[in-house]
Formats: sequence, C-alpha cells, structure tokens
Amino acid sequence: MNLYAKLQERAAQGRPLRLGLIGAGKFGAMYLAQVPKTPGIHLVGIADLSPDGARANLARVGWDPQRHQASSLDAALREGTTHIGEDWRALVSHPGVDIVVEATGNPIAAVEHALESFVQGKHVVMVTVEADAFCGPLLALKARAAGVVYSLAYGDQPALICDLVDWARAAGFNVVAAGRGHKWLPHFEQSTPETVWGYYGLAPEQARLGGLNPKMFNSFLDGSKPAIEMSAVCNATGLTAAPGGLLYPSASVDDIPALMRPRAEGGVLHHKGQVEVISSLEADGTPIPYDIRFGVWVVFEGDTEYIRRCFTEYGVRTDSSGRYACLYKRWHLIGLEVGISVASIGLRGESTGAATGFRADAVATAKRDLRAGETLDGEGGYTVVGRLTPAAESLALGALPLGLAHDVRLVHPVAAGQPVRWSDVVLDETLTAVRARREMEAVYAVASVA
Repeated sequence: MNLYAKLQERAAQGRPLRLGLIGAGKFGAMYLAQVPKTPGIHLVGIADLSPDGARANLARVGWDPQRHQASSLDAALREGTTHIGEDWRALVSHPGVDIVVEATGNPIAAVEHALESFVQGKHVVMVTVEADAFCGPLLALKARAAGVVYSLAYGDQPALICDLVDWARAAGFNVVAAGRGHKWLPHFEQSTPETVWGYYGLAPEQARLGGLNPKMFNSFLDGSKPAIEMSAVCNATGLTAAPGGLLYPSASVDDIPALMRPRAEGGVLHHKGQVEVISSLEADGTPIPYDIRFGVWVVFEGDTEYIRRCFTEYGVRTDSSGRYACLYKRWHLIGLEVGISVASIGLRGESTGAATGFRADAVATAKRDLRAGETLDGEGGYTVVGRLTPAAESLALGALPLGLAHDVRLVHPVAAGQPVRWSDVVLDETLTAVRARREMEAVYAVASVA
C-alpha cells in the first residue's frame, strides 16, 4: 500500500533501486515508458542484441536522448543515466546493478540469464513467462539458495492472478478457482501464422503495416500462451490443473461465479482449487458482452451463512446459491505495470509471484501429424501447441515442455493431438536451459516418490 512513498524516500535519499534490463522489445519498451516517471528508480543499463533497436524504442516512448548516452555502466552510475550495449553478462555482473528485468521473450536465453544473475547476487523479474513455465520451480529454488528474490512480472496476467489469489486467502477466503480470459474457439488450436489474422479480424496487409508478429500473436490465439501462463499460476499458488487441461468455457464477467463452481453444483470445475481460462466467445463465435478477455479473476467461497449474508448486503455478484463470489480486473497493462514488481522486490524483498512447487506443465503437443525429420518451431508456429498438463502426468509421459520445442528435430513421428516426448527429439544437452529442466525433473521426480 505504500510502495510509492517508499520510492519517494529512496529518491530523496539518493539511493535509487538500480536496474538492468535485458531485452528492449515490446514489453521492455512499455516499462521504459514508465521509468522516467517513477521516483527512486535508476535504469543503469540495457542489454539488447540490437542496441540501435533499443535506442529506437527509447525514442518511441519519449526518452530524452541525453538520458541514454552513457559510454559505460560505470559512467551511467556516475551520471545517473543509462548505458546501452549487447553484453548481458557485463550487465548482470556489474556491482552497480541490484535487480535484473529479463524481457527477451526467449525462454532458452532467459533461463541462462536468470541463473547467472543469481550467481552474481541479483534479484530477477522474469518477464519471459515461457521460461518460468518450464523451469520456474528450479529458478525459484536457485534464487532462494543464492539469497535473492525471483519473481513473475506484475502487469502480465500470471502475477496479477497470483495477487488476486493472495488477496482472497489473506482475507480468509477459500479460493475455488482463478484464471484469465481469452478469445477462444476449439479450432483455434490448429491455427498457424498464416491463419492468425483472419481469426483476429485483421487483413494480412493491416498486420504488416502495424509491424505485428504473426507467430507471437498466434501463440496467444492457439492456446499456447494460456497454457504457459496457467502453468506458472499453478506452480506459484498451489492451484492445480484439471486432468484434461483447460476447458475454455464461455461466460460474461457476471456469470463467472456460477460457472466456476464444482460440476456437482452446476458449474464446470473438476475440483475446487483449480485454474481455468474463460472464453469471450460463445460456441458459435458470437462475442459475449462484458467479457473478461483481457482480464483476470478469482472465485472465492462464502462458506458460512453470515459471510453469504454479507455478500448480499454489499451487492456482491454471486452464483444463485450466494456461496461463490468473484473479484476481477477486466484489463491488464503488461509492461506498464512491471514497476510494481521492481518496487516490491527492491523495497520489501518480496516477489509478485514465484513457483513454490512443480504442479503443472505446458506440454508440446502436435498440431498435425508430424513426420520424423521435421523441425519443431515452438509456440505459435506450425508444428506444436502448448497444453496445460498436471506435472505428475507430464513427468510420467516424459513429455517435452513447450519452452524447449524450438528448433529441435523429430526422430519419431508424432500423431496430431499427441504429446511430444523427450525421446521423440534430438536436443542439445549442453544448453543451460536443457540441463536446468533435466535437473528440475530429477528434483521433483524424487519429491513425488518421497
């Protein structure tokens, strides 16, 4: 409740939180737009494979060029300015950087960036949720061992869901379900970068002129991103996935309490304490008024007559029984909100969501019949889609996480709709991310046996 006041204190004391940003693309640019307006923050350096692209984004969001002309990280610290370069290792190892914001969107690289940051004693805000989905439980363990904080990024939906779940539990409510919204119809799962704009309602030329990335947008549309984000939520909150994964039931905001209750009570939940994603479209494709497409929600339980009467007295929207209620945010602001994570870590030593166990996984699943010799192209592409799967099931299958299904060759055919397994692909076992995932699976395989 007082992060802004504490940031003002740090500014007045001349002790700003000192940050390093890896990746100045779309998400990074949104945060950069907020940095000059936030007291108590000094962005010491930006590491990006395209320094010119980073500078272009800084200009786009309104930075004064004089703010990012530092010749080195040391100069940036002396001058209170920002250095831009390509060397992420130099950034995370510099003693003048306290917190690293990882915003590359590349899950393989992000795992390496986070692990090295921990070695260097830096806190990490993990914007690249794809990395957290397949390796977050291990990253959280490594961060604790190093005495630093690892966190999901506030503004992205997983951290916002974690916040709602924490609110409900801290207020004494039992959380029945939590999740996000999405524009969804079942055939979207087979969408490719060639079909994405038609489903979005954009002409290809409009998308091209807007500089929109079809593969990235398709990762949202085909269900990969929802699976990734719900994996992160499960692992951070203790909520779990239904055995069959996500249902994507259709509902308006007002209908969420009735929908998100157990099947025996007229809802769609397999069990209480579940994650789910709600579609903003009816089954025939009709848009639902007052939808939750871009938002997040939590359903909690009034388990006594007194609490249910309080719900009624204060106009809380519930299901017909009065037992199940919902709190929600209809929108999220992505990178514009990530400063909440930075402040929470730097001022309170608290994450805005981090894995506490391995409960769910986003498993690479064939979009079509795949032949031996084909190369998987990762989320949003032509070959695989992510499906939310309970972690125990993923481990038993030997399933390949979606985050590692990039530029890897199949050695066995995989039928449409079937999970891709580790044994079906050739992976570079020397990659830090591959070794980290192997280590995580070993840790949690032992834990599940114990």
